[in-house]
Amino acid sequence: MNQGWTERQRPPRLERRLEFADYETTRDFLDRAALVSERLGIYPDMSFGRTYVNITLHAQDDATEVGEPSRHFAREIDILLETEKTLDE
Repeated sequence: MNQGWTERQRPPRLERRLEFADYETTRDFLDRAALVSERLGIYPDMSFGRTYVNITLHAQDDATEVGEPSRHFAREIDILLETEKTLDE
């Protein structure tokens, strides 16, 4: 799996915690992540505070592992983060 993501069992899921410099950056990420969710039709559990976001992608229904659609979503989030780093530099 992609760097930064943790794969867990019972129940099967992918998790990642993201840290940001300030609320504005956190909010920008959340807005862009919402666009990815709408485009892919995947809506992970997300919790956030002023400078962090926790993302959990659960396996579909009774699946015993996280499927490719969720893994694809995780890769898309990684691309967002890389784009953000590029914009900051």
